[in-house]
Amino acid sequence: MTKMENRINSAPKDTEKQGWVNRLSPDFAWPYLQLMRADRPIGTWLLLWPCLWAIALASHQSVLQWPFYLPDVFLMVLFAVGAFVMRGAGCVVNDLADRNYDALVDRTRGRPLPSGRVTAGQAMIFLGALCLIGLVILLQLSALAIWLGVMSLALVVIYPFMKRFTYWPQIMLGLTFNWGALMGWAAVTGELAWPAVLLYGGGIFWTLGYDTIYAHQDKEDDALIGVKSTALKLMDHTPKWLIFFYSMMVVLFALAGNMAGIGMAYYVGLGFITGHCIWQIKSLKMEDSDNCLRLFKSNHHLGLILFISILAGHYI
Repeated sequence: MTKMENRINSAPKDTEKQGWVNRLSPDFAWPYLQLMRADRPIGTWLLLWPCLWAIALASHQSVLQWPFYLPDVFLMVLFAVGAFVMRGAGCVVNDLADRNYDALVDRTRGRPLPSGRVTAGQAMIFLGALCLIGLVILLQLSALAIWLGVMSLALVVIYPFMKRFTYWPQIMLGLTFNWGALMGWAAVTGELAWPAVLLYGGGIFWTLGYDTIYAHQDKEDDALIGVKSTALKLMDHTPKWLIFFYSMMVVLFALAGNMAGIGMAYYVGLGFITGHCIWQIKSLKMEDSDNCLRLFKSNHHLGLILFISILAGHYI
């Protein structure tokens, strides 16, 4: 059996098994890249989009950006690298907390910690290195953005344990994954304002939607091992709740744009986002893991549509 075949066989079922990370990474680095989900970029995108939305939307408030309202490219690059690193750090924290549970679930038992390819001690050292890189990036931001970044660490640590106590761990994930909306706005303006808060709120409902879809992949295993999720709570009522989650998302995004004084093209973009959400709900097959994963990943496109809508709204 070749090394590549070994890697493929040791990868979780939802890993991009033939991706560039798998093909190009050296042998010693592969378990650590898997641990930080470098081979699964969707998580980084879902963490990054709220940051980019806020940076783009805040440019409409910045005198320095007038009359072009172009988002700060340097800030976007910083947040992109930060999202990649800190999403990886969050995955390490999550896997350390869940390694015993992951060993019992077919989709996750191939992960580096439950499979024994990385020890808990090695994971802790790797986590420290990722956090150090994240700190260097954080210190390039405004004072308020730095403090917000420090505060986010509490959410990162708390989230992995919520599924043991509540059927709504996706709320904590939403609070965590969309924190960049506050940080991105603060990095541009040096303060917080209602558009950032509303964007953050809309992002939380967005996460409730897409991660409920994602959780349907694991609901049978979760029920057996005793962990909770919105998928187990909502079950066959999931489509109705998705309508509520995504409706609230669109309403809050519309209010954020209104408070920021953005133009009509932004609201046209929200129409496309609404259509995307309707497609997700109508296409959902809760007993089909591949379908759930495909719809979950499609939220990258939703994030892109909103970003383009913000840019277009500056001019039209």
